[in-house]
Amino acid sequence: MKEKLKIGLLGLGTVGSGVPTILQEHQEKISQVTGMEITISKALVRDEEEKRRLAEKFDIQLTTKIEDIINDDEIKIIVELIGKVEPAKTFITKALENGKHIVTANKDLLAQHGSELVALAQKNDCDLYYEASVAGGIPILRTIANSLAADNIQKVLGIVNGTTNYMLTQMVSEKKSYDQALKEAQELGFAESDPTNDVDGIDAAYKMVILSQFAFGMNIRLDQVDTRGIRGLSLDDVEMAAQLGYEVKLIGSSENQEGSIAVEVGPMLVAKSHPIASVRNEFNAVFIESAGVGESMYYGPGAGAKPTATSVVSDIITIAKNIRLGTTGHMFNSYQHDTKLAADETISGKYYFSIEVPDRHGQILKLTQIMTEANVSFDQLVQQKSDGTRARIVAITHTITKEQMKQVTKEIESTDGFELLNTFKVLED
Repeated sequence: MKEKLKIGLLGLGTVGSGVPTILQEHQEKISQVTGMEITISKALVRDEEEKRRLAEKFDIQLTTKIEDIINDDEIKIIVELIGKVEPAKTFITKALENGKHIVTANKDLLAQHGSELVALAQKNDCDLYYEASVAGGIPILRTIANSLAADNIQKVLGIVNGTTNYMLTQMVSEKKSYDQALKEAQELGFAESDPTNDVDGIDAAYKMVILSQFAFGMNIRLDQVDTRGIRGLSLDDVEMAAQLGYEVKLIGSSENQEGSIAVEVGPMLVAKSHPIASVRNEFNAVFIESAGVGESMYYGPGAGAKPTATSVVSDIITIAKNIRLGTTGHMFNSYQHDTKLAADETISGKYYFSIEVPDRHGQILKLTQIMTEANVSFDQLVQQKSDGTRARIVAITHTITKEQMKQVTKEIESTDGFELLNTFKVLED
C-alpha cells in the first residue's frame, strides 16, 4: 500500500479548482512517479456562503479557518492560490514556521517578499516552489534553474502578460482601439474589472523580478524595474509600426551588461521576423539568449485553470519526491549573485519616436539638429499627412544608449511646438 501524502489547499478559484482536477485525471501517473498517493485533505474558502456553494462541487473538507489547515499534523504540503500579498504572506509564514512545505503561484508576493520567505523555508527545512508564478503553464523557472544551470544566460525577454498581449493582438489584427480591446478582454475574462496591474505593466514587472533572480541570481526591487504599460496606446502607433515592419508588444526584458543587469517592461516595436512577434492573443513566450544553447524560446498558455494548475501539481510532485528521498529544504533557485544595476550609458538599442509638430517648413531640420547634438542618427524617418496645422513625424534611430534616448526625449519635450507622443524601444531579429 502506497504512502499517503495529504495536501492543504488555500483557495478554490480558477486555478485552485484546477488542482484537484489535475490530481484526479493524472492520478495513476502521479502515483507511479512519486510512489505516493496524493490527496487534497482540506481546502480554505472565503466564507460560509462559498463553503456551501463549493461543497456540492468538491469532495474535499472545506473550512473558513486557516488554523484548521496549518495545525493539521497530517497535512505536509500547503498550496497557496488566493493571490495578493495579504493574507497570503501571513498564511505562508505561519505554515513554514509550522514545518509545512509550500507551493504558490503568487507572483506579487514573491517579487516583493520572496527572499524573506525563501530564508524562512530554509530555516525550517521546508521546500518552497512557485513555478506557476511566471508564465502559467510554461515551465520556465524549472528550465532556467535545472536545464540551463550549466549555461551562461545573457538575456531573458518575453511576453509574460496574456491580457495585454490579447489586447495588442486585437489592435493589430482587428484594428480595434485600446478601449475596445480592453472592453473585449474584460468580457472574455482575460482582464479584471480593474486592469491596472496588467495594462500598466506591473504584473509583467513582478514576473521580471522573479525571472531576473533565476537567470542572473540577482534580487531586484520592483521600483528598480523601468516599467511602462500600454494604457492609452494609440492605434496610430500600432499601424505605423506595422508599416515599418514591426509589431507592438508589451515586453519584459532582463539583460546582463558585463555583470550588471538592466531590467525593464514596456511597449516595444518587435521586428516581424523575430519569433516573439508571432505570439498572439493570451499566449506567453519567453526568449532566452545564452552562451551555450544560443537562442531558445518557450511558448504556451500564460494563464487558465488547467495550464497553471499543471505547473502547481508539478511542484507538488517535486516536493513529494523530496519528502520520500529526505532531501527537503533546498532552494528552488540556489543561484545567488551580488545585485548590480546597469547604468543608462551601458544600455543600448534602437528607439522609436512619434512626434507631433507644426505643419510648416523646417520641422524635420529641427528634429535632425536635436538628434545630431545627442550624436544620434536616423535608421528610418517618416512624415505623415497632417490636418493642415499639425503633422506627425515618426523616427527610428540607429543603435544608441538609453542615456542618449533620454537626452533626445528631454530636448524634444522642451522644443516649442513639438509634442512627443510616444517613445518605444525597438527589438530587432
